[in-house]
Amino acid sequence: MAEGILVAAAVLIFCGIVLGVFRLILGHTVVDRVAAVDMLTVFSISMIALYAHIADRFIYLDVALVYGVLSFLAVLAIARYLERGL
Repeated sequence: MAEGILVAAAVLIFCGIVLGVFRLILGHTVVDRVAAVDMLTVFSISMIALYAHIADRFIYLDVALVYGVLSFLAVLAIARYLERGL
């Protein structure tokens, strides 16, 4: 039962990555592409968390947390740059 849930989660994450890549490629504006990259980082964080659960290595959750904070700061910096420049 638990393995089925993990497989379903992996499939949903993969589908989200595919949709995010399409949005990144087909995005008309820079804001669309930034949102797509942010979405892809969320999916990669969820992949790291899923792998940490499967491998019973919970140190990877710290990596996912740091990656999330850095991604947040990067999106803030890009938003500020797009709004009025550095």
